[in-house]
Amino acid sequence: MTMISMSGMRTLACSLASLTLLAAPAQAESTFVPGPTQYIAALGNTAATSGTEAESWGFWTVDPGPRGIRVRDYPDLIANGGVAPSGWQFDDAGWWIEEHGLIMEAPSFPLPAGAYVVTGGREVTAVLTVESPDASGHQAWSLSDGATLYDVTHLHCRAALYTPQNEVQSCTPDNTPLNAFPMSPGIAMPAVEGCRKRDYQVLIVLGTMVES
Repeated sequence: MTMISMSGMRTLACSLASLTLLAAPAQAESTFVPGPTQYIAALGNTAATSGTEAESWGFWTVDPGPRGIRVRDYPDLIANGGVAPSGWQFDDAGWWIEEHGLIMEAPSFPLPAGAYVVTGGREVTAVLTVESPDASGHQAWSLSDGATLYDVTHLHCRAALYTPQNEVQSCTPDNTPLNAFPMSPGIAMPAVEGCRKRDYQVLIVLGTMVES
């Protein structure tokens, strides 16, 4: 399969119901099926083209940004039992913040097996193949055409998971340094007192590949 440019994928996603690609002479044809824009929260070496840790990747089936809560509104969120206006439940054992300082709903884990058409919104669009878990629970992943995880990372989208550092210190969003937002590409999400932080790469999902 030839890697599709971002401008070309925009045209295909907007104007075609499907795109048929031949993966290899010995394999069946695969069809690009566009869908609503979704997002993957990925971990791993950004220079890698494949790996075995996709079981630690999350999946947002809807854009979590517009459904987020500003950090300064955290007291209102707690006063409402931790339920956001859009219906998701805040979890103080592990909470997410994005690049504008919005508390987000958590993605679902693990990432379902499949072939996802992903991009970082720059030059590269590729097929991310995620395998079913093996006997030890690990999920292999690979990107087509030599694309790296960095190539398909949306640099302007940021996401970090914050969890309590220990049972003594408080780890809550109201300790987040608000002057850190909005975040610039290439800068790690801010540390929050009392919390461990895990930065995730964000991949944009344009659709899936299915066998014709």
